[in-house]
Amino acid sequence: MPELPEVQTTVDGINIVAKNRTIIDTWTDFKSEAKMFSNTVKNPDYFQNFKKTIKGAKIVNAERRAKNVLIHLSNKETILIHMKMTGHIMYGKYVYNKKKNSWTPEKGQVALEDPYNRFIHLVFILDNGKHLVLADTRKFAKVILLDDKTRGEINLLGPEPMNDDFTIDVFSKNINRWPNKYIKTALMDPKLVAGIGNIYSDEILHQATILPERAVSSLSKVDLKNIYKNIKPLLLRGIDFGGDSMSDYRNIYGEKGRFQAKHKVYRRKGEQCVGKGCVGVIERIVVNGRSAHFCRVCQK
Repeated sequence: MPELPEVQTTVDGINIVAKNRTIIDTWTDFKSEAKMFSNTVKNPDYFQNFKKTIKGAKIVNAERRAKNVLIHLSNKETILIHMKMTGHIMYGKYVYNKKKNSWTPEKGQVALEDPYNRFIHLVFILDNGKHLVLADTRKFAKVILLDDKTRGEINLLGPEPMNDDFTIDVFSKNINRWPNKYIKTALMDPKLVAGIGNIYSDEILHQATILPERAVSSLSKVDLKNIYKNIKPLLLRGIDFGGDSMSDYRNIYGEKGRFQAKHKVYRRKGEQCVGKGCVGVIERIVVNGRSAHFCRVCQK
């Protein structure tokens, strides 16, 4: 098997393997008549139009906006995929079993045979005989053609932390819009900052030595600067280690990331803090419905 190109993120992966490929057909076993899914591929009528619209279009490129993956097509349409909690996109050669109405990877693609990769619910059949697939254990993922309403919602999202326009002034201004929010909650609000999830918010706040339940209004300019300066390095570190596969995430080739082995606080409840010279023990609390892991000794 030839050596695969190095992949950093899902979007990087799509741009490496599927850019300029033509979509010749689409399959799904998502199916629901529920009103809440009427404008997604889970609705059979919507899916038929979706399938017809993208057939024959080339994948121009992919980009991320918060937790949305946007796949831009040559016919000016854009596929939006929000993978929710357990979805991930993969690429390879798959075989369709008509009797079981399911897809499995062709033998020899070891990473794609990972048990977490077997829940294939959406398949884009490409012109090179390979497939771009969405695996989703819990079937929560959302897939649509980008419309005016959703485009408007995306335009309201906060800045991407990896972009040059994400400055300390922009960060401070956005965060201070919600003075009564806990800082952990504010960091995870995509209208303030796009794309910081539960794991990274814990790690960022630990590195910045700030407790997750502190109100935004209690933070000084120095505190905010300390949080800001740790955001990009933590996200880059996650990218360098191929993402976080504590749960279901896999990269475009079905491989696990390695960042979960580098956690300093997340899912380390009861373990000793690894902060330099720190004798604290990692605690876990719930902040606005989300778990928060931290050390009370080195986080203020």
